[in-house]
Amino acid sequence: MHYMIYAQDVENSLDNRLKARPAHLARLHELVDQGRLVIAGPTPMVDSDDPGPAGFSGSLVVAEFDSLDDAQAWADADPYIEAGVYEKVTVKPYKLVLP
Repeated sequence: MHYMIYAQDVENSLDNRLKARPAHLARLHELVDQGRLVIAGPTPMVDSDDPGPAGFSGSLVVAEFDSLDDAQAWADADPYIEAGVYEKVTVKPYKLVLP
């Protein structure tokens, strides 16, 4: 089943986000290699693909996991959590309809 993982950033966490980004992306690439990632990306603080120093307000991942517990465990192990980027992480089942 697919699961939506939405993480809300701590304010002013851009520096921590940039430092932890390589490890964060490596985990996402593992999902890609396994054919389990639907979509992933950050949510900019401003209406721009490159928000510059404004940074990001959070991240969204939709991926396939065996269970809600597995999706939660994957989310809990994100390097952004250890780096102090994420304030809150929500994991919910997601029904993929389109495309």
